[in-house]
Order: sequence, then structure tokens, then C-alpha cells
Amino acid sequence: MDGKDTLNGAVIAVAGAAGPAGRATLLRLAEAGATVIGSDADAERLAEAVDAARYAHGGSTVIGDTVDLLDLRATREWADRIEKDFGRVDGLIHLVGGWRGSPSFADTDLADWDLLEKLLIRTVQHTSLAFAEPLKRSDRGRYLLISAAGASKPTAGNAAYAASKAAAEAWTLALADDFRKAGGDDGPAAAAAILVVKALVHDAMRAERPSAKFAGFTDVADLAEAAAGVWERPAGDVNGNRLWLTEKP
Repeated sequence: MDGKDTLNGAVIAVAGAAGPAGRATLLRLAEAGATVIGSDADAERLAEAVDAARYAHGGSTVIGDTVDLLDLRATREWADRIEKDFGRVDGLIHLVGGWRGSPSFADTDLADWDLLEKLLIRTVQHTSLAFAEPLKRSDRGRYLLISAAGASKPTAGNAAYAASKAAAEAWTLALADDFRKAGGDDGPAAAAAILVVKALVHDAMRAERPSAKFAGFTDVADLAEAAAGVWERPAGDVNGNRLWLTEKP
């Protein structure tokens, strides 16, 4: 696959677009010919990510919107605006992240849960509710959640994080069931799927820790490649599935 024009004409939103994974995803989608609309709470970093994708792929439409994904109304307005401006919405890639951990289970700080519930669950609830109907109206709608292997095998010091990720996965699978029911006997036309990683790594991390192995980690470029590749598969093949980019625990 040469990566060119595989998503030509598609309109894809990226939530949490300013981080390393977001930047890689904006680049990959722009390369594939998609119109890309990224959102992030950090307007300055978002602008940098959008500019990088635009400059890397001249002629690509890459837009940044500063959206408060903790506000359901604002998230719905974002989805509606995309569909109004571009005539369709073919995807939402959910990259909003965050991590908090503790030395042991007994040391768990429930303030970590309060934060992670907002970042990892509430944002998923809002984007899925806002984009579900527009994605159904697409002929290739995809909702992709990026999750962690720890959701399936929690460790003692990661209770809040693992539980938050597990809840986000369950919510996404409920959306997948909605897509399944909407498709009826013909099968789903849209799909919701979960890309599972152990953790992500990028060039800056490698530069900071040149001797680290990062065993089992997924490079952000490989994550972006896998996300773009979901559109190449029939909705029925990916809807409701966990797509593992690392070894299953």
C-alpha cells in the first residue's frame, strides 16, 4: 500500500489531536487524502500539529478546532458543524488520554479517578453521542477508541486508569451494538472499534531514554497507520472488535 488517496474524500475528526499520537494521525490521514478536523484543549499545540500536517502534505485540508469535549453541547455543535461545512462525517478517532498511577493498590488516590473519569470516560461519552448519528449517515463511518491492554488485565497500582479504560471500552462496544442494530440484516454500515496498545512511544521519548527498550510499545506512527487501515476493512469485520497492536495479556 503506498498510502496515497486511500481516504480521498473522507472527512475525519480527531479528538485529542495535539499530542504525539494526534500529530502522527493528522499526518497519516492527510497523506491518505482525508479532510481532517482535529480538536484539543491546548490551542497552541493544536495549531502546531495542524500546521505540521498541512506543510507535510500540501493541498490537504487540515483544520484545528478548540473544543471542550467535557461539554456535551459543545461536542455536539462540533460534530454538527463538521457535517454542515463538509457535507459528511466519516470518522472520529478518539485519542484523548491521561494517566495516573500509584505505588500500590492501598495508595490509590481517588482524586486520580476523578480526573481520569473526565479524560478517559466522559470525553468518550460525549464524542460518541455527538458523532453516532452523523457516522450512521456516512457510507464508511468509523468510531475508533484508543485503549490500553491494562483495561483487560489491571495491575494493583493502576486501578483508576485500568477501570477508566475498561469503562470507555464498554461504552464504545455499546455504540458498536447500536451500529449493528441500525444495519439490520445487511450488517452494520458504520463501525465502532477499539485499537489496543500496551503503551505508546515516539521519537522524543526515545531521545530522552536512549537505552530503554520500550518492549511491546506501539510507535505513534504505527498507531496512525493502523487507524487509517480500519477504513480499508468492511464495517462488519471491525465493528465491536478489539484490534490488538500489542500482545494480548
